[in-house]
Amino acid sequence: MPPAAVKTLRDLIFWQYAKLIAKSAGQAGKFGFIMDRFKKLQSGDIEWSGAIREYIKEQEVVGLCIYCGSTKDLSVDHLIPRARGGPESGDNAVTACKTCNSSRADKGIYEWFQLAGRNEVPRIVEGKYLKELYALHERKGTLDVNRKGLERLCNDCRPGYLCEKTALTVYCLESVF
Repeated sequence: MPPAAVKTLRDLIFWQYAKLIAKSAGQAGKFGFIMDRFKKLQSGDIEWSGAIREYIKEQEVVGLCIYCGSTKDLSVDHLIPRARGGPESGDNAVTACKTCNSSRADKGIYEWFQLAGRNEVPRIVEGKYLKELYALHERKGTLDVNRKGLERLCNDCRPGYLCEKTALTVYCLESVF
């Protein structure tokens, strides 16, 4: 569960991204560092990585499945699945082997990794995914839904079977597709 400072879906996206920044900086699990980055993301003092930086990171793993490292039967995996309205864009795509891609099917990343594995999502995947989720929630007008307003998302939330109703979790981020 995110800390009490995380009150809305926007905050939850920033919190998850702050954890990515901490991991990249060798500060994984350091609450103070993560909270500092979270507050800076909230205030606009820092922004998330641009598309070029993500592209450079992806070039480090060319020819490998982003999930398991396989070099065989590679395909394109859409982070927000096309079958669920995901865009046909490089920002919404990573390279995955056909085994991982079919195992994931049309599940969201967090739904597929589940809560126990949510900290194992590859950095490239989660960084791109959070940006796509932010844009999707922005379009749907749900970025500022808070803990009290979650019920309106819970009713239509596909990965909701994995969480407690009205608990603010990463599954809430996948509730709109």
